[in-house]
Amino acid sequence: MKLFSGNSNRVLAQSIGRYLELPLGEAMVRRFADQEVFVEIKENVRGEDVFIVQSTSYPANDHLMELLIMIDAMRRASARRITAVLPYFGYARQDRKAGGRTPISAKLVANLITEAGADRVMTLDLHAGQIQGFFDIPTDNLFAVPLIARDVKGHQDLSNLMVISPDVGGVVRARALAKRLDAPLAIVDKRRDRPGESEVMNIIGDVTGRNCILIDDIIDSGGTLCNAADALVQAGANSASAYITHGVLSGGAVSRITASSLKELVITDSIQPTKPISDAPNIRVVTTANLLGEAIARTASEESVSSLFD
Repeated sequence: MKLFSGNSNRVLAQSIGRYLELPLGEAMVRRFADQEVFVEIKENVRGEDVFIVQSTSYPANDHLMELLIMIDAMRRASARRITAVLPYFGYARQDRKAGGRTPISAKLVANLITEAGADRVMTLDLHAGQIQGFFDIPTDNLFAVPLIARDVKGHQDLSNLMVISPDVGGVVRARALAKRLDAPLAIVDKRRDRPGESEVMNIIGDVTGRNCILIDDIIDSGGTLCNAADALVQAGANSASAYITHGVLSGGAVSRITASSLKELVITDSIQPTKPISDAPNIRVVTTANLLGEAIARTASEESVSSLFD
């Protein structure tokens, strides 16, 4: 087994390598003067079980191209099996035709990864579970809920705890966390007027006197989450914290979170945190290295991955 990394999240890849007691494979991923991506694998991978760790986060197109070219390089170097490990799968929010004459870009990206030569895909908390069906190769969608549940038990006030879904679409994820924490569940009902903006309408459930934990898969602009936290506090909640798997946090999201009613925002390192995120007083990062490392080890030894979440 050999582990390689692109440029999107080398820190996470190195942490996975430490968990596996496996050094990162030697590969050069660089740009020509016109920004074309060039990859050279510096060690023998013939007949090896290869895992490439690469989140397709900002800049998404550059990191996606790096991944595709690395897969192609491994295939042409006669690797026995190539697994693309995408802690964050970009383009996942374009999983359906939202209007006339619009693309399903998540399916296109799945096709590109497959055609490049990947034999298997491993990812974390897909925006929509059905994206697994976009791939014509085996796909493991890992869940961050067990990791989040452990962190909640270790860092949060468990008295009067309530799990909150920030929208109706996230109820399944919120219910899974609520079950692990033996906590009640509430839902924020919102109406989105324009992309990137949201208006909280009301809370479905009684949050009075509760310590609320919001859970979601992606935070981008932060508008939905901040509005939800404000609505919870106005409805009588003691506090509002949030656990989000993928901290995209684009534009002014960090300053928006810092100035919000959120007591704490906890994200994973599926996307490498920027300096503003690391410096923010109410944003904390937990690592997914052990989870991904164990899933990689089980895949390499042909053991069950789904039993990780039993």
